[in-house]
Amino acid sequence: MTNRQLREQEVQIARYQFLSREVTDPLAICLLRLIVEELEADLRRERGISQSCFEGARKLN
Repeated sequence: MTNRQLREQEVQIARYQFLSREVTDPLAICLLRLIVEELEADLRRERGISQSCFEGARKLN
């Protein structure tokens, strides 16, 4: 993922977090929190991949 895509993912997470604080339906809150958890896990995984690629490229130089 590019830096821009990572930033867009962060914005999307923030939107879902906001929605989870605004809704009153318990099922909707639960589902939104699950979505946030999955998106955050994806973001952490992508950042880990990007970081390991960066470190690998640095070692080659």
